[in-house]
Amino acid sequence: MSKSCCSHSHAAPIKAIGKAAPHQHEHGHDSHCCDNAAPVSCSASTASHAHQEQEVNESPGDEEPPRGSCQSQGCCDSQPAHDHNDHAGHDHQSVADSPEPLASPTQNSRRHSWQVLGMDCPSCARKIETAVGRVAGVQQARVLFATEKLVVDLAPGLSPDPVTAAVRQAGFRLKGEASAKAAAGQPRGPLLTALGNLFGKYGQPLSLAALMLVAALLPDTLGQPLFILATLWGLWPVARKAWALTRSGSPFAIETLMTVAALGALFLGETAEAAMVLLLFMLGEHLEAYAAGRARAGVTALMALVPDQALRIRTTVDGEIREEVAADALRPGDIIEIAPGARLPADARLLDPLGAFDESALTGESIPIERRQGDKVPAGSLAADRVLRLEVVSEPGNNAIDRILHLIEEAESQRAPIERFIDRFSRWYTPAMMLVALLVVIVPPLAFGQSWDEWIYRGLALLLIGCPCALVISTPAAVTSALAAATRQGALIKGGAALERLAHVDTIAFDKTGTLTLGKPRLTELVSLNGQAETVLLALAAAIEQGSHHPLARAVVAAASEQGLTLTNAQDLRALPGMGVEGRIDGALWQLLAPSRIPDLSEAISQQITRLEAQGKTVVVLSQSGTVPVALLALRDQIRPDAAAALQELRELGLQSIMLTGDNPRAAEAIAGELAMEWRASLLPEGKVEEVARLAKTRKVAMIGDGINDAPAMKRASIGIAMGGGTDVALETADAALTHNQLGGLAAMIRLSRSALANIHQNIALALGLKAIFLVTSLLGITGLWIAVLADTGATALVTANALRLLRKR
Repeated sequence: MSKSCCSHSHAAPIKAIGKAAPHQHEHGHDSHCCDNAAPVSCSASTASHAHQEQEVNESPGDEEPPRGSCQSQGCCDSQPAHDHNDHAGHDHQSVADSPEPLASPTQNSRRHSWQVLGMDCPSCARKIETAVGRVAGVQQARVLFATEKLVVDLAPGLSPDPVTAAVRQAGFRLKGEASAKAAAGQPRGPLLTALGNLFGKYGQPLSLAALMLVAALLPDTLGQPLFILATLWGLWPVARKAWALTRSGSPFAIETLMTVAALGALFLGETAEAAMVLLLFMLGEHLEAYAAGRARAGVTALMALVPDQALRIRTTVDGEIREEVAADALRPGDIIEIAPGARLPADARLLDPLGAFDESALTGESIPIERRQGDKVPAGSLAADRVLRLEVVSEPGNNAIDRILHLIEEAESQRAPIERFIDRFSRWYTPAMMLVALLVVIVPPLAFGQSWDEWIYRGLALLLIGCPCALVISTPAAVTSALAAATRQGALIKGGAALERLAHVDTIAFDKTGTLTLGKPRLTELVSLNGQAETVLLALAAAIEQGSHHPLARAVVAAASEQGLTLTNAQDLRALPGMGVEGRIDGALWQLLAPSRIPDLSEAISQQITRLEAQGKTVVVLSQSGTVPVALLALRDQIRPDAAAALQELRELGLQSIMLTGDNPRAAEAIAGELAMEWRASLLPEGKVEEVARLAKTRKVAMIGDGINDAPAMKRASIGIAMGGGTDVALETADAALTHNQLGGLAAMIRLSRSALANIHQNIALALGLKAIFLVTSLLGITGLWIAVLADTGATALVTANALRLLRKR
């Protein structure tokens, strides 16, 4: 990440959510650097094409597979290497240990991905990773639970078939296979389809419950054999799954514990209890599946925002041709048309003079936003009032929705420290509990002559208490719910690690331009220093600012345009890093410089500059040959309408705020005075980093900004937060983003993170507390097998229900 500012010439445009940021001049009087970084690519969440392979070192870094529905055997695609930001504290582990985060593929590997069905909780994801990690040639495997995506790096030349076989062997399905089976079935009516879905999903527990009910109503002579039959009927799929998981490298799965417990209960003659244990387990599994579906609902809804089809307009010699094409077939430059109520299939630029778009699905802002000709509109936006034509500007798989999906996938790799601890704890917790259960079974009978039946029964109860499901799901359930709630409110948090750090923040450092202010300054005053007409001087200043997209340059050019001035074409335009910009007009050298860059300013001019800066204005000096000041241009950025209220909310939460800006001290003081906050001014990017580092010695600091120059400071802070309308570099560097580009969401994001952390602590206490209670009661013989299962499934249900409360946070 470069900390220096860049020249305005021949810069590459940036693709960002909400706006494009072409090249910009560097102005010494403001720290807002030019946004000419190379595009940052994002991988699509899913791929529409059939399985394909591609060597990483042959893939261009900015190309991505198209998005869409999965085909063939799940969602298979190859992905190029990405240079993801490493977050401190993430330990890189083996495949079986769930690497964090998913690293870029090596030069000699091919990346493949599939969508996996049947995962109920994150422990299922770990089972798949373990199974796939044992396949020869697999260099890296990662399951992204939120999007149900398996990503595998294979050595070149190897077939992915062993990977898919390992997934099936572990007891899970791939999306393409499931849809193929459904397509191969006989066509049925709606009623038969509904009944088939009901019994296909709940057939096992329903039939088991029916058998148990009949057995309970019959005399013991008939009821006992029926209970045995019910137990064997319920045990068959559980035991089969346990055997598959054991073969794939997960011998201590809950299915194994349930199988041992049910067989032990049958051995002891507790047939009714054995059947009840299995029924409660199945109900718990379906509850987990429901909770997982609810947690994924936000991601699923996000993926559904982009339509599969688009109406493309082609102009030929015979006139216009209107054709319906797949959204994946759209390319930059294509002209599309959308009707009122339809959603945009790609990021596009409006061609009509005006258009209103409902962007609430992306930003949380319910009021339609009016866009003007040339404005960029993100994919997924809904046309509000009329038929509109737009020009596509995004590549397939790289629109605003794909970017958010990619960030959600990245977020899952950034697990909270507490979650990583629980994960490691659960790995030895289950084997340890199995050992304790074995000792409970054999020590009392052998050492003290106690009854074998009694202590086998108590050991089996302990075995069920050893199931770590409630404990394992306690953190990811809360994290997933919190991330989904944040996304709905227009905030994107990149994973549990960021969520946990955000909850501990006590100080927030703000960039000024584009963060606390709108980033759209206006020329408020022009002072002639040599008697020339103000219009002449404004035309000269605007001439050397033409072509720049820096906010101050835009303001000068806009002021000249409003007055209808004719601008001369300036030659040899050049940015002066840290100083300003210059160009030649009719052979004479003209410069726009920060006052501090001009030596020997007269006392009178210095007093005028001081007066303007005291009003919160940024002053630029127009000079000839860099030594003769001829005009002062005063520009004032507008404070965001919600900034004061947002800072007041933060103060009520006990947070301190400080503004870090490259602007002059007087302008900074005026803005900070209106907002009642601390400030530091005249900071270059490295100065912001040093200031954040100084604050971080005694505080937990969050840095919020929108520009390339803010990225290093955001990286140095405990957590970086990007404004959604900022540059790609800021968005990629940040740990969180306000996609609606409104500061009002900052306090809500922090409140949500604190609630999530409290929720995690409640869940852990609930899971461990119930286990501790029933551990004691089982050892004392007070509670039996079915109570032990109820304690486990009940704890899982309570933990999940508690986590789902976060979805209702507003």
